[in-house]
Amino acid sequence: MRRGPRGPSSGAGAALLAGVAVGVTGAVLTFAEPGPPLRAPLTSFFLLAAPGAALAVALRGLDPLSRSAVALAGSIAVNLLVAQVMLATRSWSVRGGVTAIAVLSTLALLTAALGARARRRGAGGATAADAGPRPREDRWTPTSADPAS
Repeated sequence: MRRGPRGPSSGAGAALLAGVAVGVTGAVLTFAEPGPPLRAPLTSFFLLAAPGAALAVALRGLDPLSRSAVALAGSIAVNLLVAQVMLATRSWSVRGGVTAIAVLSTLALLTAALGARARRRGAGGATAADAGPRPREDRWTPTSADPAS
């Protein structure tokens, strides 16, 4: 498999894009009044894929099989927790559940992406602010507060 500058350059990008399109379509169809026949499977796909994708991004250190298994289990757990909280507060609705999963997944994805960006910056990668010459710290320069000057 060839690797591009950002990862595998095979059909993985196309598959990811297709998965995102199917998930978003399922979420949008949830809010459609007349129920199309594909609404239930596409919404179910969104409910599993959205939190799973957010968790998979956060678990980049694991090998692909472990990451997939943990992301799927975490996705089911997030869905169960959202349903339990909504039932306990007597505010259960399908649209509310899809909205809650979408919001939680987006927040988790943004948190993971910002954390990865911060780790890359802190890992010794030079930024634009670091590009200039640095003063040498091993050279003594007299100041007005020094008694020897």
